Amino acid sequence: MLLILLGVLVFHLIVLILLIVSTTSSTWTVATGVHTDLWYNCKSDDQGYHCLNASNEDWIQAVQALMILSVIFCFTSLIAFLYQLFRLVKGGRFYFTSIFQLFASVFVMCAAIIYTVMRPESDKQYGYAYVLAWVAFPLSLISGLVYLVLRKKD
Repeated sequence: MLLILLGVLVFHLIVLILLIVSTTSSTWTVATGVHTDLWYNCKSDDQGYHCLNASNEDWIQAVQALMILSVIFCFTSLIAFLYQLFRLVKGGRFYFTSIFQLFASVFVMCAAIIYTVMRPESDKQYGYAYVLAWVAFPLSLISGLVYLVLRKKD
C-alpha cells in the first residue's frame, strides 16, 4: 500500500510540475524569431530581443485565469492528500482530494480549448507549453479518478 501511495504522490507531483511549466513558459505559440505565451509576446530581430505584454483581450485573460486556477487547485489537492493521508480514518476515501484534482483537470481543459479556438489564424505553430497543457489534462483527470477510488488502509 505504501508503494501505491508513493506512486500516486509522484504522479500528482508530475501533473503539478506540468501545469506550472505550461502556465509560466513562454512558448504557447512559436514562429521564426517570435514566440507567444499567456503573459508576453516576444520577438528577436537584428536589434535584440523585445517582449510586449500579451493582449488585453477577454479570451487570453480567461486562459490566464483558468491556468492559474488549475495550478491552485492541483496544489490544494496535493496539500489535501497529504493532510488526509495522516488524518483520514482507515477505510476512508480521498473525496476532497479527488474533487479538487478533477476541478484542476476541467480548468486546464477549458483553458486549452479556449486558446485553441480563439488563437488568431497565422503561420505560427503551437509550442511545447501548449502541448504540456494538453498532456496535463488527461493526467490530472486520471489522478483525480485514482483518488476517487483510493481507500486509506493501514
